[in-house]
Amino acid sequence: MRSSVSFAVLLACLSPSALAGQSEKISAHAQAQSIHARALVLDTHLDTPLLFARPGWDIMDRHTVDADFSYVDYPRMVDGGLDGGFWAIWTAQGERDLAGKRKARDAGLRRLMDIREMVAAHRNHFEIALRADDAQRIVNAGKRAVYISMENASPLATDPSLLETYYALGLRMLGLVHSSNNDFADSATNPEGAEFKGLSDKGRALLADANRLGLIVDLSHSSNDTFDQVLELSRAPVILSHSASHALNPHPRNIDDARIRKLAAKGGVIQVNSVSSFLIETPKNAERDKAMDSFWEIIEDSARLTPERQREAMRRYHDIEKQYPLPMATFNDYMKHLLHIIKVAGPEHVGLGADWDGGGGVKGMEDIASLPKITERLVQEGYSEAQIDGILGGNLLRLMRQVESAAGH
Repeated sequence: MRSSVSFAVLLACLSPSALAGQSEKISAHAQAQSIHARALVLDTHLDTPLLFARPGWDIMDRHTVDADFSYVDYPRMVDGGLDGGFWAIWTAQGERDLAGKRKARDAGLRRLMDIREMVAAHRNHFEIALRADDAQRIVNAGKRAVYISMENASPLATDPSLLETYYALGLRMLGLVHSSNNDFADSATNPEGAEFKGLSDKGRALLADANRLGLIVDLSHSSNDTFDQVLELSRAPVILSHSASHALNPHPRNIDDARIRKLAAKGGVIQVNSVSSFLIETPKNAERDKAMDSFWEIIEDSARLTPERQREAMRRYHDIEKQYPLPMATFNDYMKHLLHIIKVAGPEHVGLGADWDGGGGVKGMEDIASLPKITERLVQEGYSEAQIDGILGGNLLRLMRQVESAAGH
């Protein structure tokens, strides 16, 4: 026979300090759940549109990271309390000749249509959002908000006036550059370094058009010179939609404390990234990089990723992880960056941009279902409900209203 101990007896055995500690944990958890449920929770960098063209992939189905390298879907949005955010039109930076630019132009427009078609197919669960005030209205109607962003302005290289078309079709955030320089600006990670020492003349003109239309300008991936020049020239506050702290990990994609302070001083917001190699120092491994290139070649062309090719890709990925293991950042590493940036910028200038489906996700926060853990940690750190509401989405919407107010001036 198994012996049993009543809950009352167990409590009697605990010291008063232990009981107090347990009570505090329960209280913080309950408070965090309440805050998270009431808040508008928005992420500014969802790369999930990369998956929309996959044969058989549906955002309404529950997916898993291990099975299909998927971090965001409707069931997990519900689990994590994610009310929506910015869904990215990402375009790989290809050749900058005319053929390459036309390829980027076509790819960007296709991705835009992928986003709009997803929303049209699930109109009872998702809705396109165009203004800051749309988010609460859409959530009140029981739906998830779909703001549209562009990561890398290369689809505009052949004809920058296409920005008007994108705006008319829902674009509300413009990221100037990605991992390599383009016609508009220098990237933080271009292999050959700077080309324009910041913005090109085309980049300055594009910035002016973005301000005129009321587009949030996103400086994640931008070089420091690009950041400095845009911050100086922009008529409206700007955003870092998915960036981490250079002070904690000196990766060129991360932003230093001095620039974080300048961003905040001009009303901007930094949304914190969860890509492992940005959070912790990761040793270089050329053999792993070469092997991973073969994996990305399979999964990046979503339209050709049949279930069979998907299974092949995932087998290859797990083989690479076994053969070339890398240290993986944890939820605690992510929180170190978030808490550091909050202290530097102030809680009114920080938010969430974890780079889901674009490389984000850490041990203990593997997908968006884990988002309430962030709220609970912020409660434990002593931040007020108003401050946490801001970090979860309110700061983003405040910035968006400022950008809207500055438009057309």
